[in-house]
Amino acid sequence: MNQPLQGITVVEIDSFMAAPSAGAILADLGAEVIKVEPPTGDAMRNLGRSAKVDGPLSEYDLQFDVDNRGKRSISVALDRAEGVEVVHRLVRNADIFLCNLLIQRQEKYRLDPESLLAINPRIVHATLTGYGTTGPDAWRPGYDVTAFFGRSGLFDASREGDKGDVPWARPAQGDHTTGLALTTAILGALRLAERSGEGQVVETSLYETAIWTQASDFATTAVDQAPVRRRSRSEVLTPTANRYPCGDNKWVVFNMLDLKAFERLCNAIGREEWLEDERFATGKGRYQNMAELVAGIDETLKTKTRDEWGEIFDRNGLIWGPVLALEEVAKDEHAHAIDMFPQIEHQEIGSYATVRAPFRFANADVGPRGPAPELGEHTLEILTSAGYTDEEIEALRGAGAVSG
Repeated sequence: MNQPLQGITVVEIDSFMAAPSAGAILADLGAEVIKVEPPTGDAMRNLGRSAKVDGPLSEYDLQFDVDNRGKRSISVALDRAEGVEVVHRLVRNADIFLCNLLIQRQEKYRLDPESLLAINPRIVHATLTGYGTTGPDAWRPGYDVTAFFGRSGLFDASREGDKGDVPWARPAQGDHTTGLALTTAILGALRLAERSGEGQVVETSLYETAIWTQASDFATTAVDQAPVRRRSRSEVLTPTANRYPCGDNKWVVFNMLDLKAFERLCNAIGREEWLEDERFATGKGRYQNMAELVAGIDETLKTKTRDEWGEIFDRNGLIWGPVLALEEVAKDEHAHAIDMFPQIEHQEIGSYATVRAPFRFANADVGPRGPAPELGEHTLEILTSAGYTDEEIEALRGAGAVSG
């Protein structure tokens, strides 16, 4: 197999979704990822069983699986000195250390950059937190809805007009975006470490990544520090960059900003008379009468279904997209053509679909390599590979330092 990170070893101490998702991507790329879990397991284990799923998968945690697939698990008690020594021993032969521990906890367990670089001067030490390791809020725990969506301004900027409710987020959107950001930093640091022979320390946070995702807004807001305009559908700058419901209550969205866009839209939906209507004939007129125009487009589009309109939009060269429900995406012909939902084989429950990372390689074997491990499933083989004898392993178990 031709895997980009074949031969790279990652020691991962984290929980929930953000940092584990980075570890899952590294495993997809071919790295050996050793997930170090406490005796009680990652706090995310068994939280995501879905009542929607029937059959053998009904008792399987698919949400945990997607962020921990292809890894090996060892159960270690960090509150035992012997447990910390186990992690240090694993770090000696690792290339990457990945964690989401606040800096105070890293220092408590001697897992901070200074401690681990003293053990392995070539290690890439990578941290993902809510708000970073410096600054007045470095101590604050953060989740994606609080640090990524709330604190960053994203929820507020996404409200429908100035009086709209604060929206909500689907699970782990901020986590997975931040996991991609940390993966990028890790790969850059790994290249530097290989070239220089010196270890690297990298970090990102949910808060930083969320600000980056809004860089187009902050390009001006960071300068003028003035409020942004939150526009409702009837307050947009142009009707050709807006969203509309169709006759089956399914929505479409347009994003056409060129000067001929309104003409193409009118021709496509059979409202050519608007081109001569003094209210809508100019860009200024359309902006001043946007509420009437949006209402007219709504009324027109409700005469056909979304799919019927879609064929018409394509014939007329409109730039549009259907607003799909999640279950529609799971069945989307294009999503399956690009293999967004590959199968994983599980020796006990059979095969099931997962979600691949959002990139593809032309000449490399990249993708999910197996299901998530059971808690401590690989404790014995990991310790043996690290050079522990049977007697030493039994001593560790007797001291409560390892389990599984």
